[in-house]
Amino acid sequence: MPGMGSVKFTELGAFLRSRRDRIRPADVGLPHGPRRRVPGLRRDEVAQLAGASVDYYNELERGAGSQPSEQMIAALARALRLTADERDHLYHLADRPVPAHGGPASHVHPGMLDLLSRLTSTPAQVITDLHVTLVQNPLAVALLGDHSGLRGARTSFVHRWFTDPAARRLYPEADHEEQSRAFVADLRAAAARRDAKDTEASSMISALRDSSAEFAALWTDHDVAFRRDDRKRLRHPALGLVEVNCLNLFSEDGRQRLLWFTPAVGTDSADLLDLLAVLGTQDVAGPTS
Repeated sequence: MPGMGSVKFTELGAFLRSRRDRIRPADVGLPHGPRRRVPGLRRDEVAQLAGASVDYYNELERGAGSQPSEQMIAALARALRLTADERDHLYHLADRPVPAHGGPASHVHPGMLDLLSRLTSTPAQVITDLHVTLVQNPLAVALLGDHSGLRGARTSFVHRWFTDPAARRLYPEADHEEQSRAFVADLRAAAARRDAKDTEASSMISALRDSSAEFAALWTDHDVAFRRDDRKRLRHPALGLVEVNCLNLFSEDGRQRLLWFTPAVGTDSADLLDLLAVLGTQDVAGPTS
């Protein structure tokens, strides 16, 4: 990787420090603590929030070490609650291309991230309108699996649902047909809401029509419906069947949504969800969304 010795990378370190200093721990769901010597976040706290090692983050602030990846820049932007302009500036300072809207490195509105950080007792995640997971809280990782390592077309759960049989393990087989119809109807609604010049959704739809006979057949039905409130049955490898209510909060432009999962009334799911923090991350192929 290129070294971090240029004036630009020195500026990157200074910019990170300035953004870190303005954030209070409570803003990102961290305790203030009795012996805090700085008003903002500590370097180790930013590293924790971004999923980086403390040594690596220290090197970044010093303008040393290796060039950060696009994924790391996105994680830092979310950890520091950067605005869209600040996020783009961070990419420029790191000599990385600003990612296209809609991918796994998409900017998440700080307000939505704030809500996510406050949902500490229930699984929650932010996804795009094409069902690309942008960020998850720990309980969502424990329930649905870690999606941060997915790349390319596989970042979209809708794409995985119709092209990778392993992605369907999270749902009972009896629910697959209903979920397929719901995903296609939601995708049609999302695609129609996008600008006519947008190629991300149209390319995805074209690829799925070519690769999945099931998708192609459902697409011809022209069903359309955004997924808002939903009741799901999820298969967890350790907990078994968990019934949850899946609730959605949409961004103003409809391109992102915050999902959170609550136990379905009349089931034992509340007790099962309480075990998630103990069980930790599961190894699954893909999430519900």
